[in-house]
Amino acid sequence: MNRVLFALLLALSTFAQKPTPAVQEPVEEDKTLAPPKEYSFNPLQAEGEIKTGEFYFKKGNFKAASLRFREATKWNPQSAQAYLRLGNALEKAKDMKAAREAYAKYLELTPDAKNAAEIKKKL
Repeated sequence: MNRVLFALLLALSTFAQKPTPAVQEPVEEDKTLAPPKEYSFNPLQAEGEIKTGEFYFKKGNFKAASLRFREATKWNPQSAQAYLRLGNALEKAKDMKAAREAYAKYLELTPDAKNAAEIKKKL
């Protein structure tokens, strides 16, 4: 009986001493290996990105807002609202060159907008 108990304790002690393997990040989590994100026309996704961008804009996080508005322009390249809001966020973030590009695209999409004169002054 002692021999069985000793053998069982010996087996358990060697099992407990085995080092655990290092945890590796799954390949899918490594953004450098992931395929680039593909965008297709999705106005609902664009609207969601705009709403999220508006949230960040109101909180004063203009960088996050501009990232969301830029995502919206990728989901719906014809969204004038996304380009206008992108220009506003970039202007607040002091990135005037990118803001001018966004405003120019906005005017290209809606040349007869009510605020076209105001936007042209910013350019």
